[in-house]
Amino acid sequence: MKNGNPKDAVINGDKSEGSKSVYNKKKNMKRFGRQGRSLEKSTNSYYNPSVIKKKREFYDNAKHVKKYKKLVKQQQTDVPLAIKALEDENETEEGSKMSKNNKKRKDREPRNLIEIYEKKHEEQEKARMEKETVFQARKEEREKSEARRKDIREKMMKKTRKGQPVMKYRIQHLLETIQGSMNKS
Repeated sequence: MKNGNPKDAVINGDKSEGSKSVYNKKKNMKRFGRQGRSLEKSTNSYYNPSVIKKKREFYDNAKHVKKYKKLVKQQQTDVPLAIKALEDENETEEGSKMSKNNKKRKDREPRNLIEIYEKKHEEQEKARMEKETVFQARKEEREKSEARRKDIREKMMKKTRKGQPVMKYRIQHLLETIQGSMNKS
């Protein structure tokens, strides 16, 4: 009867391996009031580096999309404002009398969008050039300090033929640090 069909075993009332598992399941259901925990739930299935990486990429992409949409929206609002300003300017010139102050102010303002764009672009270029000069100055300062430190380190590491440190440079370094601290005080 061991090699027989499990359906036959259930019909005949024999307890075979197939019916044992069903019996045990029912027994556990009675005892615990629910099914036992599955293997997936009992392991740390929530920690998966690839899933975490995908989530991070998703949020990064969402951030970039949000920035892009914000820029597009800003550009759309900037252009109509400039056009409205030009239209308002044209209406006031045609329609009513303008005071001398308004005429002077209108003469100083740019006449079209191209001039506005060029003015804004020049300001951005100036700001970029200023940042670049500050960056170059910092870089040169860093290189000078690195060269100075390298020189001091080489002098401090010098040894005599017998392997003893050369005291001349060490004493000189101590003297400089003492003088530097005296000047600060």
